[in-house]
Amino acid sequence: MGEWIIEPATVEALPDILQIEEACFSAPWTRKMLEAELSGNPFAHFLLAKRAPLDHVGSVSIVGYICFWIVFEEVRLMNLAVIESMRHKGMARALVMQALEMGLAQSAMRAVLEVRASNHAAHALYQGLGFRDVTTRPTYYTNPIEDALLMELNPIVSESGRLTQEVGREGGRIRPLQ
Repeated sequence: MGEWIIEPATVEALPDILQIEEACFSAPWTRKMLEAELSGNPFAHFLLAKRAPLDHVGSVSIVGYICFWIVFEEVRLMNLAVIESMRHKGMARALVMQALEMGLAQSAMRAVLEVRASNHAAHALYQGLGFRDVTTRPTYYTNPIEDALLMELNPIVSESGRLTQEVGREGGRIRPLQ
């Protein structure tokens, strides 16, 4: 496995983000929706997980991302995706933890998200980070129609020390964010 890093997304990454979005979701966001989040929404933040090639020659490939909003005291996790071949390596966890750290740095106190009721892997990830189920939102998702579980982490607790240890153990690193 090559090394991976997390860094802020730019509009230039839009084609790669769209490709991951379409590969990972049955009802993917459109290019226009993603572009609006990347460049038009003042609350939105995007982080990318990138993998360097094993031989360190060639380009770095984007293998995952998270879109989240920081609105006043709340972090709202909007979308999280990691390509199938790179799952179960700690990337999704690191992306979420970095989003939470960024929220804390901007005085956010809680985090919320919706997850498909059938997405047991994502549900377990969020529970492992301390999120708890709050309620069910009936027929929230389309294609297929499905309930969403609303989850909350309140309060957000800083895990920066644990984040560094866990990400290092998984082979990745987080590039300092400006």
